[in-house]
Amino acid sequence: MDFRFTDEQELFRATTAKFVDAEVAPLAEHLDRTGEFPAKLIRRIGELGYFGLRYPEAYGGLEADNVTYCIFAEEMARGSMAVAATAAMQSLMGTYFVYAYGSEEVRQQYLVPAIRGEKIGTFAITEPNAGSDISGIETLATRDGDRYILTGRKTWITNAVVADFFTIAAKTRKERGMESICLFLLDKGTPGFAVGKEIDKLGARGSQTTEIILDGCPVPATYRLGEEEQGVRYLGTILNEIRVMTAALSVGIARAAYDAALRYANERTAFGNPIAKYQAIKFKLADMATALHASKLLTYHAAWMLDQKLPVTKEAAMAKLFASEAACQITDEATRIYGSYGFAMEYPVQRYLRDARFLLYGGGTSEILRIVIGKEIGA
Repeated sequence: MDFRFTDEQELFRATTAKFVDAEVAPLAEHLDRTGEFPAKLIRRIGELGYFGLRYPEAYGGLEADNVTYCIFAEEMARGSMAVAATAAMQSLMGTYFVYAYGSEEVRQQYLVPAIRGEKIGTFAITEPNAGSDISGIETLATRDGDRYILTGRKTWITNAVVADFFTIAAKTRKERGMESICLFLLDKGTPGFAVGKEIDKLGARGSQTTEIILDGCPVPATYRLGEEEQGVRYLGTILNEIRVMTAALSVGIARAAYDAALRYANERTAFGNPIAKYQAIKFKLADMATALHASKLLTYHAAWMLDQKLPVTKEAAMAKLFASEAACQITDEATRIYGSYGFAMEYPVQRYLRDARFLLYGGGTSEILRIVIGKEIGA
């Protein structure tokens, strides 16, 4: 068994880490404080090709594997969770369905400029009464000749304020259930579309999150993504990748917190010695390092399984469950190592602690993931 990254993957990590250290991490505190969308940085990420990692060269992509994509997600999260959240939406959920189920015309109009960072795409499935239970979706798509009329309200939509296009999950029938869910591409200029209230979040604050309102929005039938009432099946084709990507984000934020805590523990002295020399701190760091290493192994093993086209539902759920919970534990322990300074806004560990909570929800809550894993193991 070979657990080493390839030479190409190691070079990609080194190049990405250098970019993150130079251009992403220096903005992290400012984005957290202001909640500002990093428009110039997002355009720069597009120019460097990162948004096209998963897509074919024909559309401006790089056709990288899932392991390489996870390296990208990890490094971005190490620098700024706000930037990482935006980049993940742009490079995965916000563009995937346009690529997989859109017409060639739609791909050229939306996917290609999104890969270059010239347009922003996002994904809208969550509603006030439909989160983990997508059968509760109430947004309705009513057929009207050669178009659909979309009516409803979505919430927790990443980048909605700045997005140029949206992948919308809606039902073609009012009945409760998942059978009639369809996916639609909605342009921000569509009549009846409006951005609702912004959600003031605990963390990932530079990644703006809002409601959107669909008040009789006309969508051409050609902008339906895939076949009618196949939305749930289409969502299932990407769910494992979302979970593995979220696990990689978790590894990134956990790394940032662990590295900061280790540096601080070796620099801070008490009773004549660096605090890292005391067993109480040494044990904390040992547990953090162990949890971080386990998170990496689970995450990259699941990514490798995706690349090998192996069944990965169980492993993807395990990776996301363990890595996101570990990130919360590691960031919490980092603030404890800092002592009272871990409660001070001038040190980044408090931001790591807040940002890590963001990872508990996307791709399935820990409770939902345990249900998935239980089913997979036959419990």
